[in-house]
Amino acid sequence: MKGYIVKDIDLAEGGDKIIEWAGGRMPVLSHIRERYEREKPLEDIKLVACLHVTVETANLVLTLRAGGAEVALTAANPLSTQDDVAAALASAGINTYAFRDETEDEYYNCLTEALKINPHVLLDDGGDTITTVHAAQKTETIMGACEETTTGVIRHHARARDNKLAFPVIAVNDAETKMMFDNRYGTGQSTIHGVMNATNILLAGRVVVVAGYGWCGRGVALRAKGLGSNVIVVEVNPRKALEAVMDGYRVMPMREAAKLGDLFITATGDTSVIRGEHMKLMKEGAILANTGHFNVEINVNDLEELAVQKSEIKENVVEYRMKDGRKLYLLSEGRLVNLAAAYGHPPEVMDMSFADQALCVRYIVENHETLRNEVYPVPRDIDEEVARLKLKSMGVEVEELTEEQKKYLSSWDMGT
Repeated sequence: MKGYIVKDIDLAEGGDKIIEWAGGRMPVLSHIRERYEREKPLEDIKLVACLHVTVETANLVLTLRAGGAEVALTAANPLSTQDDVAAALASAGINTYAFRDETEDEYYNCLTEALKINPHVLLDDGGDTITTVHAAQKTETIMGACEETTTGVIRHHARARDNKLAFPVIAVNDAETKMMFDNRYGTGQSTIHGVMNATNILLAGRVVVVAGYGWCGRGVALRAKGLGSNVIVVEVNPRKALEAVMDGYRVMPMREAAKLGDLFITATGDTSVIRGEHMKLMKEGAILANTGHFNVEINVNDLEELAVQKSEIKENVVEYRMKDGRKLYLLSEGRLVNLAAAYGHPPEVMDMSFADQALCVRYIVENHETLRNEVYPVPRDIDEEVARLKLKSMGVEVEELTEEQKKYLSSWDMGT
């Protein structure tokens, strides 16, 4: 057994069972694991993965190990770790540093412990690991990194624009087989699941305000609408706002939506999307939740300053009483509600995201000498391979172009 910091190592048996259960619903990743077991493309490679420590992540880590890698795993969020999964991985010899309800100091201590293996490749979710190695100036061994989520990709593009990126980063989040499915269907379902677990409110007939209409916001709005909610979208991008209107939603600024909403869900990747000026306008009993990566989208400091009383109603639900007697409710401390109050994305959709991760790690190892210190998209052939494997696992067959059709599409002189 290698190094670990987990809640309780005796939880390992229960973790083994649910890891296996999820693995049976991740056929693409299972296919890659079998291939990696034979080919060992990651022999002698050291990886640090800062991801949500869930059953789906466990199957990714086991796939990377099957490929020959030594892996150290740490949590991408203090509230997202499934303790039985962490225990199972530690018992299986994976360097695992994660437990639920970490303090900020404990979170960074776990990250520091994981980085002690001196990794060659990083798998990040939100950018904390990549930021940490840059701040410590410990980038000399790193061939490259993969980024799992929108917030992290934004941070890495900003670093690259300033010529401060010390190694190549592949934006796994932006792969079509990731963002169009994981971000939309995964976030949509798991966010509503988290809200329901925390509150058990009826969504039918309620006004749900969704901040952000990227793929995550689209998914949340779609699922809320499907449950009978009256959905309002708040968006700063004119094209996305227009799309939301065309999809049948009302679109307005937060200052107007704040007066109408019963439930607010942020999904933007930006800070202070809901702040004091909006909280002052909200109705009695309004509920605030976040499904963006960091707990900055709802300005909790503003909420604390406006409140005259604060009390925990139940796990993941805190009541704030305003000076005028109104009560507002914050879910999961403003952190990722789908992981803090639920189980995160289903394995069927994470199957594609983590297949992208596994293949991109191999791509970095095999191509890092020719890559510049930039943010790269997932190679098109990897994206399409994952889609083909997923369709095959579902028993779906697609049409194929004839030679005549291929010629027509590649020519300019065949007319109409």
